[in-house]
Amino acid sequence: MKFVSDLLSVILFFATYTVTKNMITATAVALVAGVVQAAFLYWKYKKLDTMQWVGLVLIVVFGGATVVLGDSRFIMWKPTVLFWCGALFLLGSHLAGKNGLKAGLGREIQLPDAVWAKLTYMWVGFLIFMGIANWFVFTRFESQWVNYKMFGSTALMLVFFIIQGIYLSTYLKKED
Repeated sequence: MKFVSDLLSVILFFATYTVTKNMITATAVALVAGVVQAAFLYWKYKKLDTMQWVGLVLIVVFGGATVVLGDSRFIMWKPTVLFWCGALFLLGSHLAGKNGLKAGLGREIQLPDAVWAKLTYMWVGFLIFMGIANWFVFTRFESQWVNYKMFGSTALMLVFFIIQGIYLSTYLKKED
């Protein structure tokens, strides 16, 4: 359910763009949805996670610039900046001796520190790649960017999750 909730703005953006073929209108819908969603989560849980704050700031800044200036390139930059911020956060926290991935998932999965380190580097590389891929698509194939954002980016994430799952399966304890 959380995954669907996190994608709400993206789904509304895609649906609005599909109906209107207008990037500015679709961005305005995503901007409002993102702000309302963050406000609801803050009201309900009295906090937002770090990446929720980053996502909120980015949708307000890049979405706001897109709507106010009427230039769709701003919203197209948002995923690249988000991916690269995620990579910087993970790398920075790891190099500072506080593995951000372990801090976020360590209660769910028990892994040796060396595996957490390798997993963090996998995520950093993947997030850098995703940022470059988004940039490449919107600078070379601007008219196809919305489809890439909804389907291509999602497919790449699914493939990465499967690869990560295969890698992690050798370290997870089997229940009797």
